[in-house]
Amino acid sequence: MNSNLITGKVFKLGSDVNTDIHCSSKYLPGKDSAFVSTVAFEKLQAGFAKNIIDQQGGIIVAGEDFGINSSREQAVHILHLMQVKCIVAPSFGRQFFRNAINNGLPIIECDTSNILANEELSIDLHLGTVSSSSGLKLSVTPLPQEILKIIEVGGLLNFITQHPDWNFAT
Repeated sequence: MNSNLITGKVFKLGSDVNTDIHCSSKYLPGKDSAFVSTVAFEKLQAGFAKNIIDQQGGIIVAGEDFGINSSREQAVHILHLMQVKCIVAPSFGRQFFRNAINNGLPIIECDTSNILANEELSIDLHLGTVSSSSGLKLSVTPLPQEILKIIEVGGLLNFITQHPDWNFAT
């Protein structure tokens, strides 16, 4: 993955998305992650997961508090299976935020009110910029270099395996 630049189609959700409900097999007993990834967020928006999968991935843009009450890493694994490239929201549930970073899923915090569904976004994680095909340009606080390195290598476990000395410079 080129962690410098992320591009993709916008798939919009609202605020207060509880990923425990929408991305968890807890509510689909006997169903595996592959199945859950095809029906994730169905109760919020019919066909949401299928639309992302059919496009070979995309960027989820949501409102406030994406991932609230989510302590399960499974939510991030489901988003990876859906081929979600990044999530952009004004705020995230803190446990979900850490799970995303620990599992190599890029996330950006910024105002999403002017980002349109179905437009193309270009996100530069290193520069902290979000640009849309409709001409919107946002500057956001870039993630710290240490977090970018963890995302770049696919998550915290990969980072520890590659850098047991915790040297972020290499």
